[in-house]
Amino acid sequence: MKTIFKNIFARFWALWGLVTFVTTFLIILIPSLFYYLFKNKVRGQKYFILISNIWMRVWLCLIGCRLTISGKPNFEKNKNYIVVFNHNALLDIPLSAPFVPGAHKTIGKASFSKVPLFGLFYKIGAILIDRKNEKSRSQSYEAMKMVLSKGMHMCIYPEGTRNRTNQVLKIFFDGAFKLSVETQKEIMPCIITGTKIAMPIDKVFYLLPTKLSMTFLPPISPDGFTAKTMNVHVHELMTKALLEKK
Repeated sequence: MKTIFKNIFARFWALWGLVTFVTTFLIILIPSLFYYLFKNKVRGQKYFILISNIWMRVWLCLIGCRLTISGKPNFEKNKNYIVVFNHNALLDIPLSAPFVPGAHKTIGKASFSKVPLFGLFYKIGAILIDRKNEKSRSQSYEAMKMVLSKGMHMCIYPEGTRNRTNQVLKIFFDGAFKLSVETQKEIMPCIITGTKIAMPIDKVFYLLPTKLSMTFLPPISPDGFTAKTMNVHVHELMTKALLEKK
């Protein structure tokens, strides 16, 4: 009986989450589009992230998901990083971008840019990729290098898609680590917890108020690594950190 009531509540709460998400998005949409008025796009990106941060703090409060962030001192002033996250739920996406310090962009699905109104917002914060298109993958990789060359962080989910396995982390793709070795930018691992409970991947239209956390781990230099060995090293570190959080 308890489970039944929990499931009913989670569906109603998901509706509340959707309504408040759309409503607050419409409020911040116009201010966020002021990004296009900035001639200096790095400053524009910082402004855009600030608006996104305010939006997400309000929305997370409305849905009862308290967020704790730790490890920000790991970001050294005047340095940019390749920030990699674990990926368990759709809720990871509104967490990962707004709460990374400084100007940055996130790798994202090209299909999201086609959503009316939201697509305008999404394209500002993301490097778009169609994983089924070889040309798109190549162009997005070059675009990520350009983001890093401008002094911005690049945010990536090395698992590629949400983790539907019983493992703590899926096997990582090499892209983020190849990017690190080629550009000599350090990897900043970030582990996200709580989203798997708030929005389970095996349940449709389901949301629960849950404590969420983001933890930035110490950065890892690409010195002495190949893309493959760095992949394995970061995977092991993030797996260990996630297990310690349980």
